[in-house]
Amino acid sequence: MGVTQVPEISVGSCDRTMPVIGMGTAAYPTPDPDTTKAAILEAIGAGYRHFDTAFAYGSEKPLGEAIAEALRLGLVKSRDELFITTKLWSSFAEKDMILPAMKMSLSNLRLEYVDMFLIHWPVRLSKEVKKLPAEKREYILPLDMKSVWEAMEECKNLGLTKGIGVSNFSCKKMEELLATAKIPPAVNQVEMNPIWQQKQLREYCNAKGIHITAYSPLGANNTKWGDNRVMECDVLGEIAKARGKTPAQVSLRWLYEQGVSIVTKSFNKQRMRENLDIFSWSLTEEDSERIAQLPQKKGVLFADVIGPYDISLELDAEI
Repeated sequence: MGVTQVPEISVGSCDRTMPVIGMGTAAYPTPDPDTTKAAILEAIGAGYRHFDTAFAYGSEKPLGEAIAEALRLGLVKSRDELFITTKLWSSFAEKDMILPAMKMSLSNLRLEYVDMFLIHWPVRLSKEVKKLPAEKREYILPLDMKSVWEAMEECKNLGLTKGIGVSNFSCKKMEELLATAKIPPAVNQVEMNPIWQQKQLREYCNAKGIHITAYSPLGANNTKWGDNRVMECDVLGEIAKARGKTPAQVSLRWLYEQGVSIVTKSFNKQRMRENLDIFSWSLTEEDSERIAQLPQKKGVLFADVIGPYDISLELDAEI
């Protein structure tokens, strides 16, 4: 199989275009670095050019090694051919800690800049947090949105990242950020798939010129935060059968047709390539109608990840 050419799109305040499909590197349990590195090299060979990492995933170093190796092997001619996203971890979500955190990520990645730097969650975690869910409510703190975003803007102004954005932000949190932002976020990366379609948030971000990137596009099956509700959805299965595609391809194609970009994670060589094979066909109007009618259920809950405290429950209730 040849290399799939992935379309690129302009995203808001980012200084470069972004491939519409990226490969995610969050895996549970965390694989050994060599496994991650090998999967990334395989993905570059298949045509992936956007890689999504985060300090919290522990995958920045293997991604950095894979990029260096891909350049050495000539799989890509220059670093500029790749689009790298990483994220500010919540323990560093304080004005004075953000620049050092950004530099630490760059050092892990062996890069001079990333293409997108996102605030991972709309909360701050105190340094006492050694594992999640957090043991105490007082370890979870609200973000000082204004000063945190100023430090994110500084990272962009210094050329350490081409774009800045957020992840897991509701309309309410976006509103709070936009009230003081000088540079609007280019991206809001959120859970989105046919079973959690995020219609209201998409309309809000669209109106503000903020691009949505969908994570858990297949429901994050076989992870501690996901389940099989996308992959075993009867409607997606029926559409897939009629199209001669997989339920995963139907889900990814549906997302692409909604105008969002996608971060999908597979370390399996065949599925990695299948996940890119969504550009040469389309869903019918009837297919889209059926998907629009699917019952909705949010998968990723702050109460599960951080702990069932008032601040998490509040975030989960926000659209």
